Amino acid sequence: MERRLAAILSADVVGYSRLMGVDEGGTLERLKACRRELVDSAIEEHHGRIIKLMGDGALVEFASVVDAVQCAAVIQRGMSGRDPGLPAEQRIRFRIGINLGDIIVEGDDIYGDGVNIAARLQGIAEPGGIFISGTAFDHVAHKVDVGFSALGEHRLKNIADPVRVYCVLLDPAHTGKVIFSTRARPRGMALLALVGLLIAAGATVFAWQWPHKQRPSIAVLPFANLSDQTQDYFADGITDNLITDLTRLSKFDVISQNSVFAYKDKPHVLADIRRDLGVRYLVEGSVQRMGDLMRVNAQLVDTESGDHLWANRFDRSGADVFAVQDSMSRQIANALGLELSPSEAERIARPPTANLEAYDYYLRAEQAARTGRRSRMLEALALFDKAEELDGGFAEAFASDAHATAYVWRSAYDDVLQSALARKRTYDKASRALALDPELPSPYAVLAIMQVVDRRYEQAIASAQKALSVGPADAEAHMAAAYVQLISGNHADAAAAVEKALRIDPNPSAVDRYTAGMIFYLQRDYERAIDSFKRAGYGSQGNGEFVTALAMAYVRVGRIDEARATVAEAERLLGGRDCLASWRLGNAHFRDEDLAFILDALREAGLPEWPFGFQGNEQNRLKGAEITAIVMGKLLRGKTEPSESPALMQVQLDGKAAFRSASQMMTEKVSVKGDLLCEQSENAFGRPDCGPVYRHPNPADETSYAYVNSTKVFYFSPAQ
Repeated sequence: MERRLAAILSADVVGYSRLMGVDEGGTLERLKACRRELVDSAIEEHHGRIIKLMGDGALVEFASVVDAVQCAAVIQRGMSGRDPGLPAEQRIRFRIGINLGDIIVEGDDIYGDGVNIAARLQGIAEPGGIFISGTAFDHVAHKVDVGFSALGEHRLKNIADPVRVYCVLLDPAHTGKVIFSTRARPRGMALLALVGLLIAAGATVFAWQWPHKQRPSIAVLPFANLSDQTQDYFADGITDNLITDLTRLSKFDVISQNSVFAYKDKPHVLADIRRDLGVRYLVEGSVQRMGDLMRVNAQLVDTESGDHLWANRFDRSGADVFAVQDSMSRQIANALGLELSPSEAERIARPPTANLEAYDYYLRAEQAARTGRRSRMLEALALFDKAEELDGGFAEAFASDAHATAYVWRSAYDDVLQSALARKRTYDKASRALALDPELPSPYAVLAIMQVVDRRYEQAIASAQKALSVGPADAEAHMAAAYVQLISGNHADAAAAVEKALRIDPNPSAVDRYTAGMIFYLQRDYERAIDSFKRAGYGSQGNGEFVTALAMAYVRVGRIDEARATVAEAERLLGGRDCLASWRLGNAHFRDEDLAFILDALREAGLPEWPFGFQGNEQNRLKGAEITAIVMGKLLRGKTEPSESPALMQVQLDGKAAFRSASQMMTEKVSVKGDLLCEQSENAFGRPDCGPVYRHPNPADETSYAYVNSTKVFYFSPAQ
C-alpha cells in the first residue's frame, strides 16, 4: 500500500434526486454546464486531480490544502450567482468538505480516514457552504482570501475521534478573520472559564435575575451522544424529557422537539440559532453511558452575549436518570431567577415510570417515531407495546403511542397498520393515557384531530381547548387547536393558534407547515400561504405530497403559469396519483364553501379530475342498473394503473367485497349510488370513494370495463 499526506475535497449536489425528479434533462444539462464553465477549470487552475465523479458529486485530491480551499471558494462564489432566473428550489447548489490527512493510494483510487473525514464534513455542510477539518485549518489560516467560523469538535459518523470543524466564510468582509462560537472558544478562553469554576469552589449554578416583566424563551439542543451509536436514543431521551419538564413551567416559552432536533449532529453558531429560533437562551450538553454509570454535562448560554449562565456535570448511576433530569430543570429555572410553584416542582419531580426497562423501550420508540418513516413507525409501535406491557401505568408511553399511531392513520400507512386498527388504537391509547394522567396535553391534541376528521366538531373543539389549558406552552396543542378551528370554519381563531404554534415550533413538520399554509390560504393571505406550502413540499421533510397545494395559492395571485407548472411537477413527484377527486374525498370534513374555494383553484391550475390523467368518454359511461348487473355478486379480474399490475375484486350480492392488487389489499363494502360505483372501507377515513364505470374504449383489450375513483383506475371484466 502507498500512503501519502493529501488534501481531499469532497463535493455533492444538494437535493440531487429531487432536482432530477423535477427536471431530469434540464438538471443534467445545468450540471454539465457547471462543470464545463466553472468546476473543471477551478480544479485545473488549483492543481487538483479528480479521483472520481458520481452523478451528484466529486472527490478531488490536492497536494496543497491552500489550493483545495481556494478552489472550493472559487466554486462556491461562482455558484452563488448562477441561474438567477430559476426559483431557489430548482438551482444547483453544492456542499463541500475538505480535510488534510493521510490517505491510502490504490491504483487511481484513494481510501482511508483522510478521505472519509472529508466526506463526512461535506455531509454536514450547509447548502452553498464549505466545512474544513482542524488539520486543514491549521495550514490555511491567514493564507487564503476567506474567513473562518470555528464550530468546535464534532463526532462524525464512523470516525473514532472528534474532529475540529470550521466553516469557511466567503464574504470579503470576513477575510482573515476567525470567529469563535460559544461552543468553540480558543483554549485560552476555555482555561479562563475553568479557572473561574475553580475559584467558585465547585459551585456549578450561576444565578442570573430575569427582568420580571419579560417572558424567557429557551431552546434545548439535542444532547451529544459521547457513547457508541447504540446509545443515541438515550441522549435523545435526555433532551426530550428536559424539554418536556421546561414546557411544564408556566413562565417559559420552550422551543419544541421538532424544531431543535433539526440541529442534531450539525454544527451551530449562536447568532444563527438566535435568529432562526428566536430564542434568548440555549441549553446544550452531552451524555455518556459507561456500564451502569452515566455522565451528563449541560450548560445554559445567553445567545445575545455568549455568556455561560449555568453549567454542571452529573456523574450518577443510570438508575438516577430521572433525578438528574429533575436537578437540571430546577437549576436552569434557578439560573434564570424563576421560582417554581409547588405544583410545578411536584410535576417535574414525578418520574414517568419506576420501571427502567419500560423507560428504555419508550426512549427507543420515541427515537424511531421521530423519523416518520414507514419502516421505523412499525418498529416504534412494537416498542411502545413493550413499554406498556412492562408498566401499565406509564402514561407518557400511552400518550406517545397515540401520537405515533395517529400519524400512521393520517398518513395512510396501511402497510404499518390498517386504517381501522390504527384509528381504534389511537383512540384507545389516548384515552388510556388520560385515564392515567389527565394533565397531559398530547392525548387531548390527538383526540381533537381525530374528532374533527370524524366531523365531531364540538367534541374536537372541547378536546383542543383542554389541550391548551393543560399545555399552554405546548406547540402540538396549539397546532391541533389551529387545525380544529380551520376545519370548523373559524379562520381568525385558527390563525391566532397557528401563530402561537409557529412561535414555539419555528421549524415545524411538513404536515404542520401545510396546515399553516391552508389557514393562510383561506384567510386570503396568499404570500404567507405560498411560503408555507413551499416549505412543506420542498423542505427536508417534504416528499412531494404537499407540492400541489402551492398551485392553488399561485392561482389566487394570478401566477397561472407557475400554478400549472407546479401541478405538472407534483404529478411527476406523485406518479400521477394526485387529482381533484382525491382532494375532494380527503378534505370532505372542510366546510363546503372552503372546500369549493380549494377545488376551484386547483381545477384552474390544471389538476385532473381523476388519477393518472384518466378521461372517460361519456358515451361509454354505464348507468346504475348496468353497473349493478356486471359488478354485484361477481368476481372481477383485470389490472390497475399505472403499472398495469394484476388485480381482483370479489363482490358478494350483499356488497361485502375484497380488493387485491400488487400494492393494495382491503376488505370493503361495495354499493351503487346513482350512476356511481362506490367502495367504502376504513381507508379515506371511512368515507365512500365513488366513481363512474365505462365500457373499455379499446374493444381488442382483454378487459371490458374501466372503473375510476380517487385512488385507482381498474380495468376489468367479470369472470365467466
